[in-house]
Amino acid sequence: MICKPDAVERGYVGEILSRFERKGLKIARAELRTLDSTTLAQHYEEHVGKGFYDELVAFMSRSPAFVAVIEGPEDTFAMVRTLMGSTNPAVAPPGTIRGDLGSEMTENLVHGSDSNESAEREIAIFFPE
Repeated sequence: MICKPDAVERGYVGEILSRFERKGLKIARAELRTLDSTTLAQHYEEHVGKGFYDELVAFMSRSPAFVAVIEGPEDTFAMVRTLMGSTNPAVAPPGTIRGDLGSEMTENLVHGSDSNESAEREIAIFFPE
């Protein structure tokens, strides 16, 4: 899970993490860091070369992000994504992170892996040790 730069800038990291913890999930690893272009190229490899890629990298590297490994039962990724809400905050249901705290599609506070396989790949990118 990533609390994107907009979430860090707006002071929402604690609120976001507490929502996961109240659901019974555990923060197993976490770090506040500024993401570099090499790391972002690995993370967003499917978007490299697309028209929005440079803007995405500029946003994700403009200030620190909070990267974390969230643990819980099988398919924790699905629980995390449900708590986050729809990518577009305008249609994200109330009670979700994006529904309650988000305001822009392009700066939507959080990222969560979309499968167990993606989670394994992304954990290796952000926490290779």
